[in-house]
Amino acid sequence: MPVAHCPLHGLEADDLSCSIREHITHSLGKHCREAGNRDVAMALSLTLRDRLVDRMLATRDRYRESRAKRMYYLSIEYLLGRCLGNNIYNMNIQGEMGGLLAEWGFNLEEIREFERDPALGNGGLGRLAACFLDSLATLDMPGCGYGIHYEYGLFKQTFENDRQVERPDYWMAEGMPLQIERRDQSVIVPVYGRVENHQAPDGSYLPLWVDWQDLVGVPYDIPIVGYGGHTVNYLRLFAAKSTDNFDMQIFDQGDYIKAIHQKVYSELVSKILYPSESISFGKELRLVQEYFLVFCSIRDITRRFLKQNRNIEELPEYIAIQLNDTHPALTVAELMRLLVDERRVPWDRAWNITTRTLAFTNHTLMPEALEKWPVELMEKVLPRHLQIIYEINRRFLDSIRLSGTVDAGTIQRLSLIEENGGKQVRMAHLAVVGSHSVNGVSKLHSELVKKVLFPEYATLWPGKFNNKTNGITPRRWLYKANPGLAGLITESIGESWITDLDELQKLAPLAEDAAFRAKFAAVKRAAKAHLADFVAKTTGVVVSPDAVFDMQAKRIHEYKRQLLNVMHIIHDYLRITEDGYIPPTPRVYFFAGKAAPGYFEAKEIIHLILRLARVINGDKRVSEYLKVIFTADYRVSLAEKLIPAADVSEQISTAGTEASGTGNMKFSVNGALTIGTLDGANIEIREAVGEENFYLFGLTTPEVERQLAEGSYDPWEHYRKHPEIRRVLDAISAGRFSPEEPAAFHWIFEKLLARNERYFHLADFMAYIEAHERIGMDYSRPDVWMRKAVLNTARMGYFSSDRTIREYAKDIWGIKPIPPRGM
Repeated sequence: MPVAHCPLHGLEADDLSCSIREHITHSLGKHCREAGNRDVAMALSLTLRDRLVDRMLATRDRYRESRAKRMYYLSIEYLLGRCLGNNIYNMNIQGEMGGLLAEWGFNLEEIREFERDPALGNGGLGRLAACFLDSLATLDMPGCGYGIHYEYGLFKQTFENDRQVERPDYWMAEGMPLQIERRDQSVIVPVYGRVENHQAPDGSYLPLWVDWQDLVGVPYDIPIVGYGGHTVNYLRLFAAKSTDNFDMQIFDQGDYIKAIHQKVYSELVSKILYPSESISFGKELRLVQEYFLVFCSIRDITRRFLKQNRNIEELPEYIAIQLNDTHPALTVAELMRLLVDERRVPWDRAWNITTRTLAFTNHTLMPEALEKWPVELMEKVLPRHLQIIYEINRRFLDSIRLSGTVDAGTIQRLSLIEENGGKQVRMAHLAVVGSHSVNGVSKLHSELVKKVLFPEYATLWPGKFNNKTNGITPRRWLYKANPGLAGLITESIGESWITDLDELQKLAPLAEDAAFRAKFAAVKRAAKAHLADFVAKTTGVVVSPDAVFDMQAKRIHEYKRQLLNVMHIIHDYLRITEDGYIPPTPRVYFFAGKAAPGYFEAKEIIHLILRLARVINGDKRVSEYLKVIFTADYRVSLAEKLIPAADVSEQISTAGTEASGTGNMKFSVNGALTIGTLDGANIEIREAVGEENFYLFGLTTPEVERQLAEGSYDPWEHYRKHPEIRRVLDAISAGRFSPEEPAAFHWIFEKLLARNERYFHLADFMAYIEAHERIGMDYSRPDVWMRKAVLNTARMGYFSSDRTIREYAKDIWGIKPIPPRGM
């Protein structure tokens, strides 16, 4: 690889070649002939960064010149995935880059493997945020993200003795060449202290927050490039650092630990995603972490706003802020504090500004996920914010009482403060009261938000509540993740689907074309063969790409019902080994997902899956028909291997528990058929792809709600009635899959048969195995199966995050595209 000196900004192969060689020499300090895969990966990232920064600055200037209203997305998580490949594909230079590297003896796919997934998120919440950022940039929308620059992710998952083990996930070990440090825009963050009550010269109340400690929030920008490379927005992440203040007197007296305590504590704030709340310090750190995100974001947003606008009361005309779930709900109190205390805006006008600026997305129906903070803790950490929350609550409840139409019970349910069992601040309530829009993320979920979570608020403000069904970016999840299928689609209908997913409907007539179905099947088999190679290398288990690849890849939780899937696998295993049953098609069951470190049941479900895999994969009687694979450390880059290869997508949560789900969309657009309940976005997917192309089973939400309300669900009735259920549960209880620990999984037997079992595993089991029987029969007829698979891909246009973002922009944010001139 010869040395070269050249301009850095072009996208032609020669320009890219020059830049990569320049960075190897002058950024990495090596001769080009010495460069290995890791060096090339770093130089390639820096080369792209040069071009992205140019376009990011041009995008910023474009927004400023147009005085565009901007949207800022506040999220505790962003699950970006590897950025190098995504940037290459969105800039549409994968051909140039692949060819260039091949000339030098390198492989682009191998180079990309040297990048680690940024560990800035855990699940669907963070991945949705990343999809939204991609769509905003692709649509030329002035919108950016704010988050936390975690040093460690949730954890790196490994398996030892068939159990999940959590390892530190130091994702920055190799650095992240894409990010840009903005230390000159650091923010001083006050925390702790106390409030002194004073009087202003005009006689008004003047609170002074004093004796606070300070943290420093240092921003890092990650450029977010839209498809085509015309617009580059950014994700701004704040890392917590200590101030330069250092108490030398304490240090000189020999109390070194106390002297450095503040520095150590300060930097803990952004050390790890989701510190454990099982101890009081972890709970306190989590509250400080959420406040840190909010304070840094609001300070930065208003700083930018005031550079172009002198009147803070014009904020809602130029700024929209979206709260991604309850984690940033303190934004309501912080924005009020800034307006009332610092800008001296009268309360009523400040409240008007706040509510017109903020909007809130709810993402869960699980009561335990609706955050509440003890008043005592908030008073310690954020004394002024607690005062503001109490004042918001007082004024709000007084206005309700004046209407004379609500009783004491309703007032109690509307209050921002929960009084039972120790006073707590209800963060979801704060977000609802302080926002002009509250949305759910699927049609069913949005109805349940009004009916179950916030019925009193929905009655009070029916116009505030709306639905915005989630979507996924087709650039990451089809164009990049599945180049074989993407190429076939482009060959058949052109490439406009990349930015207009509704174009996929042009594939529907091709479902009747035998030649196209054969090509579609070949692409799917190639993806399965690729995954089979990966599985063999990483687990040592050999699987056939001619088997049904059945996948459940998501966070491990009881409501997502991995246990139901396990029960069906055990059912088939026992039929083959004890009844001589021969399945119509062989199956490989894939699991992927992490269990929260403190969630006993979820971790034991993983334990059971791994024990089951060990038994089944080692049993020669079933080796032709059945395999079980648990791929460790589920993340975006692993999902990109799994999803294109899936034949069957398991979306089997109990009806009424999943807000939306986006994994269901990723699998379906890649030609997998869904087996699922009428839950979350499954309902809308089934309507879109056609009932005949979706394997439905299970109770409906009203049926679940009725049985829960009446207490009429009796698991023992199903156990006694169905020998299939008895055989599976008895095998688990008797230690069939844990002979060295016979009682290891008896708790599952007891839990599933308890009258208070919330997730209706046994009630849905017989319908679930019947749906799987239909899958087996249909898959054994390739023309039938491939017709269904093609129609799944063809009819998924609605589920693009581009559509979702357009709806947010029009209905909630009031922002418009600002494309480059001439476009």
